[in-house]
Amino acid sequence: MPAQPRSHDPQPGKSPEIGQGKEDGQAEENNSHLDIAVHPVDERLSFRKMVPAALQHIAAMYAGVVAPPLIVGPACGLNARDETFLIAASLLIAGAATLLQTLGVKNLVGNRLPFVNAASSAGIGPMLAIAEQNHGAHRLPSILGAVMIAGVFCLLVGPFFGRLMRFFPHQVIGVVITLIGVTLMPVPVEWARGGSASVPGFNSPSNLALAAFTLIVIVTMQRFFTGFLKQIALLLGMVIGTLAAIPLGKVDTHSFTTAATFALPTPFRFGTPEFQPAAIVSMIIVMLVLMTESSAGMLAIGEICDRPVDRATITRGLRTDGVATFLGSMFGSCATSAFAQNVGVVSLTRVRSRYVVAMAGAVLVTLGLFPKLGAAVSLVPMPVLGGAGIVLFGTIAVSGIRALVKINLDDAPNIVIIAVSLAVGVIPLAAPDVYDAQGHLVTPGIYHDFPSWAQTILGSGISSGALTAVALNLLFHHVGARRRRSLEQAALLR
Repeated sequence: MPAQPRSHDPQPGKSPEIGQGKEDGQAEENNSHLDIAVHPVDERLSFRKMVPAALQHIAAMYAGVVAPPLIVGPACGLNARDETFLIAASLLIAGAATLLQTLGVKNLVGNRLPFVNAASSAGIGPMLAIAEQNHGAHRLPSILGAVMIAGVFCLLVGPFFGRLMRFFPHQVIGVVITLIGVTLMPVPVEWARGGSASVPGFNSPSNLALAAFTLIVIVTMQRFFTGFLKQIALLLGMVIGTLAAIPLGKVDTHSFTTAATFALPTPFRFGTPEFQPAAIVSMIIVMLVLMTESSAGMLAIGEICDRPVDRATITRGLRTDGVATFLGSMFGSCATSAFAQNVGVVSLTRVRSRYVVAMAGAVLVTLGLFPKLGAAVSLVPMPVLGGAGIVLFGTIAVSGIRALVKINLDDAPNIVIIAVSLAVGVIPLAAPDVYDAQGHLVTPGIYHDFPSWAQTILGSGISSGALTAVALNLLFHHVGARRRRSLEQAALLR
């Protein structure tokens, strides 16, 4: 009986082996095949295990994927039918981009990691601004034209981002990954409260109790379950949380009952893209931020999966972002980037197979073609997603701390790099714009009076913290490094 492929991680007290000697009394043949270890990223799970693992990714990301079209659609004056097609396009492009990213095409596109790509919410603000500057049927075409050029920009600039990898040592990687978890924590907290201040019952004790119940269920399963059940604890927790929400009247079936059965997104359904310089500039700035966050996501997933990310991987990954953004603009989708929720799923479940995420991508494509199925996912109440999200984003922060532990924290320059970068990244979280239930600004955030391009960059704790970490790393470890080493060597020779 041939030996089974070994896990990438050796068993405690044993050295990793390639090949197997005599086993169970059977003589080894001279020309026997080597038992080559399969990296967890390339592991192909059984269908029985792959489906629930993929569904966890879908449940974690669905709300984030449909958020941009749900917000941008009404701002552009779309009716319910057109908004359905906008959501379908977002799901379809997210699925196609995820398939392209996880499976790859030769050495052209795809980072071949368990990495989810989808329309990012980071561009919602600039897109709403573009919609306000235009009228009627020109709103969405102006947005999509700017998104299309941003996709081309990503394709052209992506390879240069890959060359910046040498400026991302463990100090920078650890800071960025930690900030992904910390700065996005308001997202699940908002979900736990009900999703939006305009929703009835927002911040009610019942919403918070449902979120806490879901969190407790997931933590309990992580403590007492083993094996496969422990890996799908996130999915089971959301199912149990949804069932518990039914008697509380918190499961909204309206979207499910009114959703169309089939919707085929068609190119240029919303008109020919229009190219306005101001709109293009704003979306290019958004694209730069998304490229930074996507690169950070790849570094994070590589750290979690024990597969170091190199320059070529970053280049292929960003090229996929560019292709998905360019093609998505033809169908009505927004700029695509990494989804931090799914990085958290991989970190929590330790299911690192890229084929699981590829299956999730295939499911997203199906949901895009059949809105009725997609609406079934939306049955999960926001407070349930909030309880699960707290675990997800918390595990991302832990992954960042794990990376920081690998460096010398007694070294003063490292302490300064980490301390200042984390502080800069948390500033938008500490002083955000505060709005009332009617959407009126109550308290302006720290960057409220800055130019829009500066707000886009500094308002994202991930991008501002990452840029600060890179700049400080250059200052302490690159600028004047040769002269400093020469002085140190001269001092030793005295």
